[in-house]
Amino acid sequence: MAFGKTGMTLACMLGLFTPLAMAAGKCERLVATGSPDAPPYSWQDPQDPKHLIGANVDLLRQVAGDLGLKVEVLYAGKREQALEEVRSGRMDLLLDTPMQVTQLTALDYIHPALQLNEYLVWTRHDAVLEFNGPADLVRYQGSLSEKARLTPAFEAFTKTQLKLEPAQNLTQAFQKLVLGQVDYVLAGRYAGMAMAQSLGVGNDLIARGLPVDRPGLYLAVSHNSACNDSWLRGQLAKKLTELPISGASEAVLQRNVERWKAQMQAPLDASKQ
Repeated sequence: MAFGKTGMTLACMLGLFTPLAMAAGKCERLVATGSPDAPPYSWQDPQDPKHLIGANVDLLRQVAGDLGLKVEVLYAGKREQALEEVRSGRMDLLLDTPMQVTQLTALDYIHPALQLNEYLVWTRHDAVLEFNGPADLVRYQGSLSEKARLTPAFEAFTKTQLKLEPAQNLTQAFQKLVLGQVDYVLAGRYAGMAMAQSLGVGNDLIARGLPVDRPGLYLAVSHNSACNDSWLRGQLAKKLTELPISGASEAVLQRNVERWKAQMQAPLDASKQ
């Protein structure tokens, strides 16, 4: 009889450990990484190069904080290096990865996407360019940063249908546009806005029409992470669903656009002194 009471007592004690408590006990700290060159979503902190900053970093910190988890977002090298760190389980999370079917054997993508990166057609303000949809771009010469991340379907379209000069980065692509070397640039809404203003050509360039592509930037948890369990994936999905409703995503994004613009402007101001 005593054994039975002991068993019941243990069962009651175990009942005190809620899923939240059990999860927090198992994994109180997450280590994340991402692209070091994808502002305003994530980029290497010039003041602290071992870490990443950006809108996705801030949103992940907010979500983790709501779940009672600590998170550190480290610089792990270029995108491919960051991916490998997470695939191996040396880091737990990727915070800005596009959906890749080839990575489903190594990563659990959390839905919905943390952000949707809207790619727009940027032209000079006075450009005579007819644009009602992607098919209209076939007759023109454009440019695209080598760092751009498009959906597979639209990327295939750009490679087979469009004339695009590759640029090392968005700065170079916009410089080509301003100099009249290309007719348009495909660039993200916020990255393009910040770049145009930082280069002092905000009044000279304009984004045309509706987005031509809207790749999602996802949180992805490594299959080899000790933190990867159903509780964490479910709670992350719940919090990501709540973010757009609360307006937090937009506010954080705008704040980091301004943050990036200020950092880009600082070297220009210094050179004038």
